[in-house]
Amino acid sequence: MKLSSRDAAGYIARPDRSHAGMLIYGADPMRVALKRRELVAALLGQDNDLGLTRIAAADLRREPSLANDALKERSMFASGQRVVLVEDATDGLQAPIVAALQDHGPGDAYLVVIAGALKAGSKLRKAFETHRSAYALGIYDDPPSRAEIEAQLGREGLRDLPRDAMEALSALSRSLDPGDFGQVISKLGLYKRGDAGPVTPADIEAVAPLAQEADLDDLLHVVAEARTQEIGPLLRRLETQGIQPVAIAISATRHFRTLHAAAADPGGVQSGLSRMRPPVFGPRRDRMARQAQGWGVKRLEQALTVLIDTDLSLRSAAAAPPMAVMERALIRLAMMGRR
Repeated sequence: MKLSSRDAAGYIARPDRSHAGMLIYGADPMRVALKRRELVAALLGQDNDLGLTRIAAADLRREPSLANDALKERSMFASGQRVVLVEDATDGLQAPIVAALQDHGPGDAYLVVIAGALKAGSKLRKAFETHRSAYALGIYDDPPSRAEIEAQLGREGLRDLPRDAMEALSALSRSLDPGDFGQVISKLGLYKRGDAGPVTPADIEAVAPLAQEADLDDLLHVVAEARTQEIGPLLRRLETQGIQPVAIAISATRHFRTLHAAAADPGGVQSGLSRMRPPVFGPRRDRMARQAQGWGVKRLEQALTVLIDTDLSLRSAAAAPPMAVMERALIRLAMMGRR
């Protein structure tokens, strides 16, 4: 049977142990591995490694009876549910896997087969899709659904998420790899441990990976808020960290482009910031909203012109010290922000 992405989160959280098994396939090994880990953990529990039998594709190719034998094997050490995991499967292993599925009976282990991208006409896919008690789940590069995010949060004991916090998490899930997003959820669970209050966008911002160095982020806010006197000391700190003037110019251009997109959005500044990728949320979103409103579209366009010219100057063979060129441009921007 085919298992849709919409129904996958619910089934994987509470799999039917009487079923014969599941094929999980997809082009992204990380996404497939995460689903495999969730399914096996739900079947066995977190610490029941004795119930898991792994079979490499090469071993099954040499000895086709391995999968069927493992499904019917009874261990004197492991009790309860057992799982047989076949990794790196291809259509070439269709025959022994189909034989194991057809011979599956009550009390046999649950068969989990992992494969890469499979075409619609794949024999291995067809074997699971047409079986009465086995599932085929295709994993694609789509961001996680709300149900999948809620399932991940539930495993960390997080259930009280207001709408704004869920929107922030959903936006973050679209900008991160699945593994990185899973780590954010784990850190959020630790961060909120012992805190009975609802999850807030500020909590999410506290555990989200930073897109750039905190000192560089501080510098961009200082410039956008026209705090001219603070530019020099922050630049010296960044220089001691080894951050190059061109990198500062690129980050400043990105920051002011975000402000320009927000200021020019027909739905307003908040609407513009909500469309950004990577997402902007929490106190940083409010701060950038104030900056965009204060600058306005016209002055932000002028600021971007200054930054583009500065970037070109830094990449040329000009004799002026690069950090001095960058500092002069940032001070000029801050002065523009005061008008």
